[in-house]
Amino acid sequence: MADTFASYATGLSAPAARHFAITAGPSDMAIRPRAIRCDVAGTATLEDEGGVSITYTLAAGEVLAFRAVKVTAATATLIGWY
Repeated sequence: MADTFASYATGLSAPAARHFAITAGPSDMAIRPRAIRCDVAGTATLEDEGGVSITYTLAAGEVLAFRAVKVTAATATLIGWY
């Protein structure tokens, strides 16, 4: 199938084209997502680019339109979209 939008620049408001499983840990994520989707409910501690961490309680199917630098802890199963 042809991609009729292939010649357009991809901005942050455009839909994501790729995804990856997010694993919590002490390091920055290799890919910084446009958004984070919760696949299985739980909690996730997300750190922003200023080093501030906040723990979110997430429902399955919830999407956070947030470009976290790292996920330091999680009981939720998370997927990054970029």
